Amino acid sequence: MTVGQTATLQSTGAPLPVPSGHEEEWRFTPLRRLRGLHDGTARPDGKVLVEVNAADGVTVETVGRDDARIGRITNWSDRVAETAFENFDRATVITVPREYVAAEPTRVTLRGEGIEGAAYGHVVIDVQQFGSASVVLDHQGSATYAGNIEVHVADGASLTLISIQDWADDAVHLGHQRIVLGRDARVRAVAVTFGGDLVRLFPQVTYTAPGGDAELLGLYFADDGQHLEHRSFVDHAVPNCRSNVAYKGALQGSGAHTVWVGDVLIRAEAVGTDTYELNRNLILSDGARADSVPNLEILTGEITGAGHASATGRFDDEQLFYLQARGIPAEEARRLVVRGFFAEIIARIGIPEIEARLLTTIEDELAQSFS
Repeated sequence: MTVGQTATLQSTGAPLPVPSGHEEEWRFTPLRRLRGLHDGTARPDGKVLVEVNAADGVTVETVGRDDARIGRITNWSDRVAETAFENFDRATVITVPREYVAAEPTRVTLRGEGIEGAAYGHVVIDVQQFGSASVVLDHQGSATYAGNIEVHVADGASLTLISIQDWADDAVHLGHQRIVLGRDARVRAVAVTFGGDLVRLFPQVTYTAPGGDAELLGLYFADDGQHLEHRSFVDHAVPNCRSNVAYKGALQGSGAHTVWVGDVLIRAEAVGTDTYELNRNLILSDGARADSVPNLEILTGEITGAGHASATGRFDDEQLFYLQARGIPAEEARRLVVRGFFAEIIARIGIPEIEARLLTTIEDELAQSFS
């Protein structure tokens, strides 16, 4: 399925089919490992507990399905997102008031209580006009989980949204983020994935007025047997908006598999668009596989800029030689190269405690790789 076909599917509202694995958007995903989340056979009696530590001035509510703030985004991108929306019981609504600037992040911990039975979740983040906030979604524990996140960033508002997948080794997580930006609104959405048996995330951005600015960042590290899949879709349908997508991943161990698919659509009316997407993968051992597919569809010639880049490879021998020639042992040189590889993404997160946590986790991963 092309970028344009994806956009058409989202706009029709037609019932979404059960994936067979032959579809373009599902061809990389091992359906047999989804535990029925994709075809409706999962028993809906799993449990994922939600705990929220809200910043001062930020409102957090637990509401029922009938709350008017739920479902303003009605067209979901695939059958899993649709099923999650149909089956969640309670939703978490986070509201940042108009013109309020939160001094610290709001932290949402989603903790799985076991893989038997599926759990479904729904989170709404509403940043009102000229408000500004950071929200951290921290996924932990064991779960078979599918969840949707609705994000509304109003005119002149800004949001940093960080989703950390630090699941136990047996977790399966299929997640969707639908981000809607108003005039001159800004979002930085960061996906960090280390844990889980299978994780598949799908952030999507749409603009409702000129001046919107979306930055989608990702960092992932796959070990033996893990399948980590990140897809993004940025729909430029109004003039003079910007998007920047940058994901980096490392892989080690037999059967480690990562997938990155970046889709950007610039519609005919989206003159003045400025967009770029990048994916880099570093393979640390034999038996690992990284698939990287950037897609860019441009329907107007009146743009500021558009491009994409993708690369997958092993260590740069010249970098290692340079470091070793200055007396740095080979193992430490390899560590420095990997840390430098991820440094660009980590430095752009903007929350010091999260950056420090990620650096520690990367060190732990490297200790396994080079031990």
